[in-house]
Amino acid sequence: SELLGRRTGVCKGKGGSMHLMDFSKNLIGAFAIVGAGLPVAVGAAMSAQYRGTHQVSATFFGDGAANIGAFHEAMNLAAVHHAPVIFICENNLYGEFTRINETTPFEDLTRRAEAYAMPAYLVDGNDVLAVYDTTVGAVEHARTGKGPVFLECKTYRHYGHSRTDPASYRPKEEVDEWMRRDPLEKFRATLLEVRNVRETTLKGIDDQLTREITRASEIAREGPWPEIAEIMTNVYV
Repeated sequence: SELLGRRTGVCKGKGGSMHLMDFSKNLIGAFAIVGAGLPVAVGAAMSAQYRGTHQVSATFFGDGAANIGAFHEAMNLAAVHHAPVIFICENNLYGEFTRINETTPFEDLTRRAEAYAMPAYLVDGNDVLAVYDTTVGAVEHARTGKGPVFLECKTYRHYGHSRTDPASYRPKEEVDEWMRRDPLEKFRATLLEVRNVRETTLKGIDDQLTREITRASEIAREGPWPEIAEIMTNVYV
């Protein structure tokens, strides 16, 4: 509903695809500005400290965001105050159209955490179970008062930066190599071969999700548009 700009959306149709938020799910905001969620996540973590709720904050960002000032400010502030926040960098090797080696002196961004005496883990971002297991440990570390953790998940974009980006700047060999490591196909193979899940079970899950997505789309299209009178509601100024 929010994607279609309807009043029934999580931001009443005013946020669109880049500003999703839902306090009932503890999703305090998504941001269009690169890296803008980093200091907000630190603030949320420090709020949990003050309130003694033992909550942990998590923020997700790309490799390009690791070069902005707010990244370093947020990392430093979190480290100094032992804030319970998990910094999760989805390193897909490209900041929009530019490869990481053209903007950063090294490709393993875990090295950035060393400057802030912060535990850091390099994870295969296309391995669902590896990411899950590492994150569980990071959350426990932060929740028990030991401070922030930096996770770098190496992954790759399947398509361009946007719908209008053909991604012709990426070498075909590189793309082909990463496509063979599709996280969905990799996890599906693990479920079938290692966890002995039946193919029919997975098909049932796929069918159920397809029905849910189709129904959500139908409900969204039936939703009302925001009224002109609501243009100044739920805004700061």
